[in-house]
This record gives sequence, structure tokens and C-alpha cells, in this order.
Amino acid sequence: MPENHSLLLKANLKQLRLPTVAAEFEKLAREAAEADEGYEQYLLRLTELEVATRSSNALRSRIKAAAFPVHKDFDTYDFTALPGLNKQKVLELARGEWIDEHTNCCLIGNVGTGKTHVATALGLAACRQGRRVRFFTAANLVNRLEESQKQYQLDRFLTQLDRTDLLICDELGYLSFSRAGAELLFQVFADRYERASLLITSNLAFSDWGQVFQGERMTAALLDRLTHRCHIFEMNGESYRFRESMKGKPGSVKGKGGSAKGKTGLATCKTGPTKNKNGPKAK
Repeated sequence: MPENHSLLLKANLKQLRLPTVAAEFEKLAREAAEADEGYEQYLLRLTELEVATRSSNALRSRIKAAAFPVHKDFDTYDFTALPGLNKQKVLELARGEWIDEHTNCCLIGNVGTGKTHVATALGLAACRQGRRVRFFTAANLVNRLEESQKQYQLDRFLTQLDRTDLLICDELGYLSFSRAGAELLFQVFADRYERASLLITSNLAFSDWGQVFQGERMTAALLDRLTHRCHIFEMNGESYRFRESMKGKPGSVKGKGGSAKGKTGLATCKTGPTKNKNGPKAK
């Protein structure tokens, strides 16, 4: 191809925003000529490269936008440490149908049992499926909400959250909020009811969520919406970090684990869903 034609083609490809085609067309043209490939096969290989690159870039953008604290997948999670956790059910959720159905997921249990790990793995799986995900600790989400309200940008931030397919709220119950902060968090959770999915991790039983939302009425209203169509998993056991720190130490005694805050409390909370260790299926 004459040099001026090559430059013009590159300029056109740049204008059409086909950077991979622009970078690879000459190399693939030589390979096609050597293999005596037809024009259609040559174009197919070029477009496949462009599509693959765009898909990879889009995935990186979704993962970056999600703002996971670390990237952890199920291949590094030790399900044997929590025999009561239904591995098959958790891995079924990784397929993402529950997000399409706008149902929720709650991971409830004491510290160090891998709730954040599982939540992150489910979030990464959703990103790979083309879904938009946002990850916050509960404290950071409330801070963002309060700051946005002070700057008269609350509606804008709520719109951003509303566009996400899966909102992950980690560590609910670890830190207390102001009354105004609790009300803003309630608004975010309630607005997603049957419209988009929530994934919440907490060290508190549902019956103790009144400590977070500072009132039985607001707590009952939230749990009524949240647990209506929700996969609930109890993750109580020995802390992974504690277990790792005790490895190899002489005279160490294996801890019995157990929740510092009690079980999920589903049988006693006012909303009245049925307690199920492995998590009820979405209705």
C-alpha cells in the first residue's frame, strides 16, 4: 500500500475510534497475504481484535468504577473454614441472575469470616458479566451522602447510585452514624427496592439493626423491603486472620468461633422472614 494511502487509512481509523484496527491492520495484512486469506477472513480477524480489546477495556473501566478495596475471587476463598456456608448456593449467585431479578443478598456474621471477600468476588463476577457495580463501606457511603447533601449535590450522587446494577455496602454496623446519616442510608436502600440489587455485609444480627438506624420503625420498614426477596447467609465462625496468626505457635488453642453479636435474628425480627442458614431463594 502506498505510504499516503496508509497514512490516510490510519487517520480514518483514528476518527472512527478503531485504535486496535489501526495498530494491527498492517501486520494482519501481511499474515493474510502469506496465508492466501480472503478479504472477509482478514476483516474478521481485525474486527475480532477490536471487539476483544474494547471488551477488555470496558471490563477494566467497570472494575475501576466499582472501587473494590482489593480484588479477591472465589478461587482464593476457603469454603472449608465455614462448613455451614452453602458453597453451591454462593457460586450460583456468581452467575448473576439474582441481579437481573433485582433481589438482594445479605452476608451476616462475626468479624474475620470472609464476608468482604465473598462480597468482592460476587461484585467482580457481576463486572465481568457487563453489570455496573459500586462498592462502599457503610461509613464511607454515609460520609459521601452527607457531604453531597452539604454541597447541594445529593440528587446527582443518588442518580449515580441509581444507575448501578449492584450496590455493595460493606461493614454495616461497625461504626455508628448520625440520625441524618442513617436516614440518608435508609433512603438509598429503600429506593432500590425491587428496582436494583443490594449486597450488604454486617456483623450485626437483623434484630440489632436498630442500633444503626436509630429506631424500630425505620429499621422494621427497611428490613421489610430488604428481606422480602433476599438471599441470606450466616457466616459465623473463627476469624481467618486470627487462625492464620495462630498457625505454628506452640500451645495455641483453636478457637470455637461463633458470632460476637449473635445470629441473624431472622426468626425474631419484626419483619418476620423465616430463618434459613443457607439463604432463602428469591421469590
